[in-house]
Amino acid sequence: MTYLDLINSVLRRLREDTVDTANGTDYSHLIGDLVNDAKKIVENSFDWTSLRDSITINTVSGTDTYSLTNSGDLAVIKDVMNTTSKRFMNLRSKEYFNNVTYNTTPQSGSPDYFTFVGTDANRDLEVQVYPKPDAAYALRFDVVKPQTDLTTDSDSLLVPTNPVIQLAYAMALREGGETGGQSAAEQFAVASTALSDAIAFDANRYPSELTFQVR
Repeated sequence: MTYLDLINSVLRRLREDTVDTANGTDYSHLIGDLVNDAKKIVENSFDWTSLRDSITINTVSGTDTYSLTNSGDLAVIKDVMNTTSKRFMNLRSKEYFNNVTYNTTPQSGSPDYFTFVGTDANRDLEVQVYPKPDAAYALRFDVVKPQTDLTTDSDSLLVPTNPVIQLAYAMALREGGETGGQSAAEQFAVASTALSDAIAFDANRYPSELTFQVR
C-alpha cells in the first residue's frame, strides 16, 4: 500500500475528505506524520520478513573497520558469515577487541569475530572484524533494517499495512479529542490486536529463531 493510500484510508475512517496528494491539506499532512509514527512503532515491534536484507562487504588486506552501507543506525544484525572461508562469525565485546589489539600482538588472517564501533557519516553501522584481514574476504551480514520515512505519494509500505492504519487512526482520534463514535482508547486496543495478529503470522516463518544453539 502506498503512502497516499495509507493517508486516505485513515481519512476515510475519520469521515474526512480524501486527498489527491499526501500533502494536499494541512490535515492530510498531519495524518501522514501519524502514519510514519505508526510505521516506526510497528517496525520496532518485530523482526519483520519484509525488513530483512543481506549486506556484503569485501575486506581489504590490512583494514579491519567497515561500514554496512545502507544499513542505517537502527539495523539489527541477525547473522554474520565469512562466505569466503565458509564459516559463521561471532560477536565479541569491545573489551575483547581492545585486548587482542593493544595487549597482544594482533593476528592477521580470515576474520572470525566482529564488534560494533559506532556509525559513519551516513549514519550507517560500522563494525570491526578480527583477525585483521590479510586478503579479500566476502563477509555477509544478515540484517533487519527499518524503512525510511514515507514521503512521496507512491512510496510503498514494507511492514503489514493493517496495524499501521489502525494505529495511525487511533493516534488521529486521540489528537482530535472527543468523537461521537470510536474512542481513542478503543481504537488503540484494536490496533494492538492487529499488531499481535500480524506478528503471529510473520513469526511462523521463523520457528528456528526461538531455538537457541551453541556454536
